[in-house]
Amino acid sequence: MKTRDLAVICCLLWLGTAQCDSRETTGAAESYPLVNVAGIIEPYSSENTFNASSLSLFEGTSRSMECRNVVHLNGSQWCSFVKTTEDCRIGSGFIDYLQGAVCGFCHDLLPLAIVLYAVWLIYLFMFLGITAEKFFCPNLAAIATSLKLSHNVAGVTFLALGNGAPDLFSAMAAFSDTRTASLAIGALFGAGIFVTTVVAGGVGLARPFIVASRPFLRDVTFYMAAVFWAFLVIYFGSIDLAQALGYLALYAVYVLVVIISSVIYQKGKNQPQTSLYNNHSEINGNDDEIPTRLRRPLEDTSEYQSLIETEESRSTKSILLDSLNPIDIQKWRRKHLPWKIFKCLKLPIEFLLLLCIPVVDFDQDDHNWKRPLNCLQIVTGSLVCILAFKSGYYGLLLIRGQYPVWAVVLVITVVIAAVVFFATKNEEPPKFHCVFAFIGFFFSIVLINSVAIEIVNLLHAFGIIFNLSNTVLGLTLLAWGNSIGDLFSDITVARQGYPRMAIAACFGGIIFNMLFGIGLSALIQMPYNDNVLEIKCDGLLDWILVGSLGLSLVMSFILIPLQGFKFTRLYSIILVSYYVIFVIIALLTEAEIIHI
Repeated sequence: MKTRDLAVICCLLWLGTAQCDSRETTGAAESYPLVNVAGIIEPYSSENTFNASSLSLFEGTSRSMECRNVVHLNGSQWCSFVKTTEDCRIGSGFIDYLQGAVCGFCHDLLPLAIVLYAVWLIYLFMFLGITAEKFFCPNLAAIATSLKLSHNVAGVTFLALGNGAPDLFSAMAAFSDTRTASLAIGALFGAGIFVTTVVAGGVGLARPFIVASRPFLRDVTFYMAAVFWAFLVIYFGSIDLAQALGYLALYAVYVLVVIISSVIYQKGKNQPQTSLYNNHSEINGNDDEIPTRLRRPLEDTSEYQSLIETEESRSTKSILLDSLNPIDIQKWRRKHLPWKIFKCLKLPIEFLLLLCIPVVDFDQDDHNWKRPLNCLQIVTGSLVCILAFKSGYYGLLLIRGQYPVWAVVLVITVVIAAVVFFATKNEEPPKFHCVFAFIGFFFSIVLINSVAIEIVNLLHAFGIIFNLSNTVLGLTLLAWGNSIGDLFSDITVARQGYPRMAIAACFGGIIFNMLFGIGLSALIQMPYNDNVLEIKCDGLLDWILVGSLGLSLVMSFILIPLQGFKFTRLYSIILVSYYVIFVIIALLTEAEIIHI
């Protein structure tokens, strides 16, 4: 740097200091010439000043600042702050939502960016739900059948995993970054309160019934134990290896209790075990309770039924085109306009998933064997997964500096697909068809995890822009997005005459989500955090969250037995009202209207 330039900078700094001193002595409003985060001195104006209370934001370098401090700056400087602040950088994911909002749009158009992000968030939740329901869960069911697991073991392992996939993978994505760990806590507890109050209340309003006493008391007891353990983790602000393993061990104990109690019940009733999906015997030992949404539908509602009747003489090209069509014309003609509009919105997602993820269905005569499509899925699914895993980091690596990993995967999968294609027939599935269930299971996990990371990153960006804590975002948006499917499906099951099945899903499924959502997520992150995972507490809001969930469980544990295990409409209204009050209190606490 030339001596003349250095002298000019020193003079500007001296003039700025003199201005500050003169304003302090005259008692004028305190404002300062701004040195922005890029290190460039900007001339004094009313648009680029900040008051003395915000001066502390610039102490030290931008790398040591918290990203949430951006809301205290002038809008014109948000972009440069976000670009140069270490805390604003995303750990993983395809899109930097915060930088896209503050740098891709001028500050006056920030509301437009928020609206677009909100629509994209809804679409991501749709992607998550469709992948879990239409691809992940059926393959899990096929795996359970191919492994010849009993109804009880499958219900509390594979089927519980299928039902809790959105919550579990969202928690894993949030725990992967210490800045968003509280988002997972808020989502798991928020979903717990939502399901045990709003969803359970909705079931009771749809069809009052008598709760199965033993399974209900057992599930609520285990869930209260899980909540208390989570309370200790939040209280101490960390979770170590022993605690993470303890969460998984507690669920193993729960599985054993379910299996043992069911075996005892079956022996007492002298009822033989039947197939996994064709009876309505609940895994807890009651006649109409299956705490899972993976049971076969009560009516044929297949979304991906071929438009043309299956014929052995159909050509390979015809089978492929029919298999890739996600619309059932007969169903399309029966439905009303709103359903058709929603279906059109889902078409891009469904087509992409049909192109990538094989589905095995043992309830169909051909086990859903589509020779040309299944061979194509070996190639397309592998490519999509290698490019989606870790945001494409491994897929874009070069082997020996020359060959990209994705190209190697492409060559290998093309060879495998060709071998499978010429070794099989269109008319009947091969003996190794069950392997495609494991392939579809793996592909689904990769895609669900990638979408969950995008959802967490987007919610984190919302939290910074609106200056909201991760906990309140978790207990509202993330919890609602993951649980809204439970609300509609369980109420539908109750209306169809299976309220016990629906209520069992409410209290049984969230046990898996809580124990695995915290235990497995923390265990995965242990090697990167010296076997101790720190969890930042959001103060009073966390205690309201834990206390509200605990109180709702205790309330149900006491009041339902006092009513003779009758789940009445009055009690359902009480549960829904309880949730509304909880959300109001949580939002007032976030706004610091309620505080200690």
